[in-house]
Parts: sequence; structure tokens; C-alpha cells
Amino acid sequence: MQNLTRSEVEDFLYHEAALLDDWRLDDWLALYTADARYEVPATDLPRDASPDSSLFYIADDAFRLSERVKRLNKKMAVSEQPRSKTRHLVSNVRILARSADSAQVNAAFVTYRSKDGFTDTYVGSTDYTLVRGADGALKIRSKRCVLDLESLRPQGRVSILL
Repeated sequence: MQNLTRSEVEDFLYHEAALLDDWRLDDWLALYTADARYEVPATDLPRDASPDSSLFYIADDAFRLSERVKRLNKKMAVSEQPRSKTRHLVSNVRILARSADSAQVNAAFVTYRSKDGFTDTYVGSTDYTLVRGADGALKIRSKRCVLDLESLRPQGRVSILL
């Protein structure tokens, strides 16, 4: 992925954010590879913590991520019925490393979630491993959202996708 540009990565990340805000979760899931990981570590963990030895808010492989999307899309998903309104903002996009088949990318994020008369703010940074699919399009092999919060209060939980 030597010819990957920051502009291409930014457009991809903005597209991902728009899919989440429009609640097009099946289209969002299609951005992930078959061996994907999606992680949100607890707020008190070091940046390099592993879900194998630490408690994460979310530590999904591709199967669990697809099940999460199915559950969120159901009308019986109590935590998200009615659905939250979200706005995912992405900035400070940097390509940290490139190899022949992947790129390590970091970006800052702010996600606003409005529901039941309250607006919660989730702020942090995201580490991505991006690869090219067979069709040449970018895909997400891994995404780790590191929250820059001391705790989840007042939010209390992460029931949306960051």
C-alpha cells in the first residue's frame, strides 16, 4: 500500500463515519475484512492492553461484530430503540506505517450521541489497520477506539458503534 495517500484514507474514514451516522450498519460492516477485530478498551487501561488479559468494553472478532450489528438492527435492541442520533467527527488523520499489503492509521474522533433528551460525548483516538480488498477498495482489518475519558460517566455505557 505504498501509494496510499492521506486523502484516500480521510475519504474512507469520513465514509465510515457517515455510514454509522446514517445507521447503515450492514454497509458499515461490509467495510471490514473476514478476519477483522473491533475493540474498545476500558478507560483505565494502558494503550497497548490486550483483550486476552484485560477487560474491554468491546473486543469483537468478525463474527461477534456481525452479531452486534444484527442485534443493533433489531427492533428488540432495547438499548437502541428508538435509535440514538449520532454524529461521528474524524480529524488529525495520520498514516503511521505502510507495508506492501497494509497501513497503520491513527485518527482523533469525537462522537456525539443524542437520546432521551441527553447528549453524550465520546472522545478519543482510533488505531486502524487498513488493507486493500480484492476489488482494490480499502477495508478495515482492525479498529481500536481508545477513549480519552476518565470513566464512562455520565454516559454509563457504549451501546453505539464508535
